Amino acid sequence: MFRRSFISLLLVCIVSILPIYVYGETADELRSNLDSLSAKIDALDKEIKEYNDKISKTQGEAKTLKQALANLEVRRALLSKEINRTKLRITETQENIVDTEGKITVTQTVMSKNKQALSEMLRSLVHSEQTVPPFVGALSNGSHLSDALDMIKRGGDVSHAIDDKVKELANTKATLDGQKKSYEASKQKLESLNATLTDQKLLVEATSKEKSNLLIETKNKESTYQQLLADRKQKKEQLESEMLDVESRLKTIVDASKLPKYGKGVLQYPVENVLITQYFGNTPFASKNPQVYNGSGHNGVDFSVRIGSPILSAGAGTVIGTGNTDSACSGVSYGKWILIRHMNGLTTLYAHLSVIQVVEGQNVTSGQKIALSGNTGYSTGPHLHFTVYASDAVHVSGPTEYKSKVCGTYMIMPLAPRAGYLNPLSYL
Repeated sequence: MFRRSFISLLLVCIVSILPIYVYGETADELRSNLDSLSAKIDALDKEIKEYNDKISKTQGEAKTLKQALANLEVRRALLSKEINRTKLRITETQENIVDTEGKITVTQTVMSKNKQALSEMLRSLVHSEQTVPPFVGALSNGSHLSDALDMIKRGGDVSHAIDDKVKELANTKATLDGQKKSYEASKQKLESLNATLTDQKLLVEATSKEKSNLLIETKNKESTYQQLLADRKQKKEQLESEMLDVESRLKTIVDASKLPKYGKGVLQYPVENVLITQYFGNTPFASKNPQVYNGSGHNGVDFSVRIGSPILSAGAGTVIGTGNTDSACSGVSYGKWILIRHMNGLTTLYAHLSVIQVVEGQNVTSGQKIALSGNTGYSTGPHLHFTVYASDAVHVSGPTEYKSKVCGTYMIMPLAPRAGYLNPLSYL
């Protein structure tokens, strides 16, 4: 008789406190808002794709001032759309966080009531000095529900209904764990989206500045623009010749024993989507020694990336220099660049950047975002120029070390003897 009464009472308690996920009008409005945000994001995705398609058809160097200004305007419009999309995604993620927080609160309340009900039942039985059924005994002394279920199954003292309800209680705990994981994932996504929004705003500033500088340099005249293009191309060729002469006089001897054995994975790719548009210059020496380069030609590898793409550190190391050759001689060399010394005897250069996001002396991890790609310096289209050096051979020129005869200014940039340049593909 007691057992039937106890089972009936316990069943009523458990049923009364099991989770009932019924949300009111606020939750319905929240879901409606999320659906509306998702639709707006989908619409922006389509617009952004159209802009990207338009930009991909004009990736090369603009032939006219009108085309150059139009390209900048399309890029600005694209960034505006991307910023709007990121803001919507931030709002969507915040709404999801609120939704998940509500579910967590409900589930925690259910768990708390379950624990309280079982505790009250145990106290009631102890005070009444009645025989404690095997089920309750299994729950005492800090035992787990799983132990109780085992005893129930062995003794056959509780009906299948109780068994099912206790299992449902355990499932509530699993639900809570899943909700908390979802909450943490949403928080991380929110942090990433906020960082993306910051990047996009920086790109808008850089694009506006580029357009302003172009109008100042050309005085909005086509003839001046054409002269500017011709002047940059000539200076670029003369500067490369001049640098070959400067670097040929550097006396650093590369110690091959300090270099890592060449092979795949020594360095990681500095871009997320790998598309090589220009390879490392080859010579007979390079053919015999694929990890070393000792001639003229292209001193790195070019990766095609749209402006604003994340540039990643090819390995853990220390930033030993950053700069912008455009500030000394506009449009003829690396533009904005970063130089990172790694712990394996290699040093890497990242050039033609739009935004630099590290500072000299900063330690970075492998794969860390260090910049946004761009089109600065002498570049016929957005890309990343990536060079690998023997660390002992490369240094950043001092403020009064290298005065360019071509530009008439001091150039602050990485310099190395030709033997110091290594084939990036020997290590990627």
